[in-house]
Amino acid sequence: MKGIYDPILLKEKYSEKLCKAVGGFSFDPDEYTFLPGFCDVHVHFREPGFSYKETIRSGSLAAARGGYTDVCTMPNLNPVPDSPENLRVQLGIINKDAVINVHPYGAITVKEQGDVLADMSGMASDAVAFSDDGKGVQSDEMMEAAMTEAKRLGKIIAAHCEVNGLLHGGYIHDGEYAKAHGHRGICSESEWRQIERDIGLSKKTGCAYHVCHISTAESVELIRKAKADGADITCETGPHYLVLDDTNLIEDGRFKMNPPLRSPRDREALIEGLLDGTIDMIATDHAPHSAEEKSRGLEKSAFGIVGLETAFAVMYTHFVKTGVITLERLLELMCINPRKRFGIPLGEDYTVFRLGESFTVDPSKFLSMGRATPFEGEKLYGVCLATVCGGKTVYKNLK
Repeated sequence: MKGIYDPILLKEKYSEKLCKAVGGFSFDPDEYTFLPGFCDVHVHFREPGFSYKETIRSGSLAAARGGYTDVCTMPNLNPVPDSPENLRVQLGIINKDAVINVHPYGAITVKEQGDVLADMSGMASDAVAFSDDGKGVQSDEMMEAAMTEAKRLGKIIAAHCEVNGLLHGGYIHDGEYAKAHGHRGICSESEWRQIERDIGLSKKTGCAYHVCHISTAESVELIRKAKADGADITCETGPHYLVLDDTNLIEDGRFKMNPPLRSPRDREALIEGLLDGTIDMIATDHAPHSAEEKSRGLEKSAFGIVGLETAFAVMYTHFVKTGVITLERLLELMCINPRKRFGIPLGEDYTVFRLGESFTVDPSKFLSMGRATPFEGEKLYGVCLATVCGGKTVYKNLK
């Protein structure tokens, strides 16, 4: 196992191969770090249905630039992958255009409307897991039925947790910034209350349960306790929830995502969850929109930011360089744990970084069609030089 994840051994194994593949590039062992290909279990590539926001090709290129060789795409598409026929539409595009490994989710309910269970059995062989991401499943009975079926199929339910009746038209965290600037807030309970329900259903059904993009202190504590009780539960959070909070908000759509940036107390609780193992993995929730959709301020912009091209650098800069976590722990969060939980093998895929080199985040240079990032203009460390997936160099930035 150590040989798979140890940067020194990876360098010894792959440096000569990469040198030949890109035409004589030489490696200084003090400058270049070989890492296993990252895995993100929560991205939106928008195709089919919304290719003006992102395509399978542009999204997978952005992922490769960020060091990712595997990603899992959420099902809020058109058509929604709620049947084998609809899922095949997305699979056809993936097979044609993806430059890395793209693993689609199947929907939990038909059209993600929460009323009728999707054909989970028919999609099980091709879907990495099941989710209605973008919406919380409101019916207790529907979620229990979904978990029962997922348990039978040996699949994970990955839940976007949100109680619609507690949203009250909110669009940023119900905190000090919202109060000071007259914005409608989203309360923390809208997230943790549904997590609390789902933990109970997971225990009842025996279903493997994964919580998407947790953002609140209460969510961390609920999941911590559920793990201590032996529940089959994992969770993710995003780099932005660990680095930013609602004190960083400005009147700009690039700070609007769902769930929203919470309070400093919530951010501190998330970091504690990262340190004690409650949080299993980092996922970007890469959610591109058009420039027009993100230009309407906090109230009217679409929810969602992009993150694949900055995630590793954000985490490395803020948590590894500062000594909060080790590089080995970051690899657990961005590679090992997501693969282990979702059954995604690593194979021979790897990425090469110059960890000591900094760059300034410039969205105009993104390979993603999305440009909205709260890290715009920030100086980060960790430049991706190359990513190799399936024996092919799918991204290179070698001089």
